[in-house]
Amino acid sequence: MFVSPIVRVRQNNSTRWKRLALQGAFRGLATHAPEFRIPIIDFSRYQNATSSTEKRKTANEIVSAFKEAGFVYLSGHGISEPVIRNVYEKSADFFRMPPDVKAKLAWEDPRSNRGYVQQGRERVTQSKDAAEIAALRAKAPDSKESMEIGRDWDAAWKNQWPQETDCSGFKNTMLKFFQTCHELHVSVMSSIALGLDLEESFFDKKIDEQYHNLRLLSYPAIKTELLRREGQARAGAHSDYGTLTLLFQDSVGGLEVQNPHTGAFQAAPPIPGTIVINVGDLLSRWSNDLLRSTLHRVVAPPAKQVSETEQITPARQSIAFFCNPNGGAVIDCLPNCYGLNKAKKYGAVTTEQYIVQRLKDTYT
Repeated sequence: MFVSPIVRVRQNNSTRWKRLALQGAFRGLATHAPEFRIPIIDFSRYQNATSSTEKRKTANEIVSAFKEAGFVYLSGHGISEPVIRNVYEKSADFFRMPPDVKAKLAWEDPRSNRGYVQQGRERVTQSKDAAEIAALRAKAPDSKESMEIGRDWDAAWKNQWPQETDCSGFKNTMLKFFQTCHELHVSVMSSIALGLDLEESFFDKKIDEQYHNLRLLSYPAIKTELLRREGQARAGAHSDYGTLTLLFQDSVGGLEVQNPHTGAFQAAPPIPGTIVINVGDLLSRWSNDLLRSTLHRVVAPPAKQVSETEQITPARQSIAFFCNPNGGAVIDCLPNCYGLNKAKKYGAVTTEQYIVQRLKDTYT
């Protein structure tokens, strides 16, 4: 017998438990709150469509979800479970390496955005004030470590690969997965173009340089008491920087998405067979905020009681593929997203300018 999942909803500064009905999930609603829902969309209906009408129907569903919530659960995406499981296994192998071995692969430069980031180095936030971010990092750093991987043929910036003897099969697995995620990004962006009444190929030449970032994340087990301190989280509230993020969650959970209508954060629990996809800042700017770049964070899932006085929040793994336009692409408002009654909200900026500045703010 299937038991409907329980999701944690934070609303009006209080915490309550809410049970999702099984029939709600089968109707395509993964989570729900007043005026807010993250739909499950079967992308195979777009990829295998036999007519333009079929394609447009799914494209419209995706764009509608991104307008309302900024997030979707994508099923039928074409990335097999064994492939994802293998990436998780290699990621776990990497983070099990000794600290001194990982330290040799350290992240060094926001223009590169490659390498190992030790626990406590990063503090994601919406702030752009360096002093404020430094204070947040000192008080409540994000409780995670990560490994950042970019395109491997870049002439200026090289990936920081572990030795094969230290982490067998890691490089080959991640390079293949990087390419797989890029191909899905291209397909989803084509559907977005169609849903925005543009040519399906509109974004193709603007995203073909694979200026992306594959991020492996490890959230170690931690005393729950530490995560309850003021300002502390596994990853603080933030938006992402690029076009889309493809997020692969394990079964532990902890992702919360801000309801843009109420400001409350709502659980986005893992749903087997789906990828969580959200809009990033640059796609939002491109669309003049028609598509939402929604705040989200990672908090403590239900803890395990290990003694009468102590609880432990379990370890968590996730994989995020941050999709970006080409580094030199000029992000300016799409021609059909502004007009007489809607002015441009943002000036033009290149992908590299925007992302490098956000990374500088985050790490330095």
